[in-house]
Amino acid sequence: MAKVSVYNMDGKEVGDIELNDAVFGVEVNEHLVHMAVVQQLANNRQGTQKAKTRSEVRGGGRKPWRQKGTGHARQGSIRAPQWTGGGVVFAPVPRDYSFKMNKKEKRLALKSALSSKVTDNNIIVVDEIKMDEIKTKNFAKVMDNLKVEKALVVLGDDSKNVVASAKNIPTVKTASTETINVYDILKYNTLVLTKDAVDKIQEVYA
Repeated sequence: MAKVSVYNMDGKEVGDIELNDAVFGVEVNEHLVHMAVVQQLANNRQGTQKAKTRSEVRGGGRKPWRQKGTGHARQGSIRAPQWTGGGVVFAPVPRDYSFKMNKKEKRLALKSALSSKVTDNNIIVVDEIKMDEIKTKNFAKVMDNLKVEKALVVLGDDSKNVVASAKNIPTVKTASTETINVYDILKYNTLVLTKDAVDKIQEVYA
C-alpha cells in the first residue's frame, strides 16, 4: 500500500495515511481512461445544431428560366445549394452524441486516473477543510499553504462554505466523492483529498 503524508490547512504535516492498492494502486489502463474522457465530453455536447436543406428553405417552386436558349447555365430551383439563400448540402441535424460505458469499465477508468496521480506524486491528503464563513481569500490561503495552484479538491462531506469560497478561483474546482470523474482528475494538476473523502472513495471502489 502506498503511504502518503497528511497535512492540515496550514500546510503542516500532521501524519500519514495508507492508500488502498485496490483503488490507488491499480495498473493504469490508458485505453479506458481515454474512453471515459471522450464519453464525458461527448455526453456534454448538446447536439442541437441545425441548418436547412434545399427541401426546407422557402421558395424555388419553379424553374427560374427555361432550360435552353437564355445563355445562362441551366437551373432547376433558386433554392439549390449554389444559390444565395439556398439550402445547405448535407446540412447538420440535431443528434445525440452520447454513448455508454460498462459499469466495470467506468470504475477501472476512475481507479486508473486516481492511481496515476499517486504514481506522479500529484496527490495531497488534508485532514480536513472547514470554514466558518464564505471567504475566497481564506480558501486561497489554504491552497497557498499546500503549495498548489491548479487543483481538484474532493470533499467528503457537503461543506457549503468551502464550495462557495472556492467558486471564484478559476484554477480550483471542488467536488464530492459522488461527483468525481476521470476528466476532472486528469484536467487539474493536483488532486487534493480530505481524509474522509479518501475513506469514502476506498469504501465505494475497493
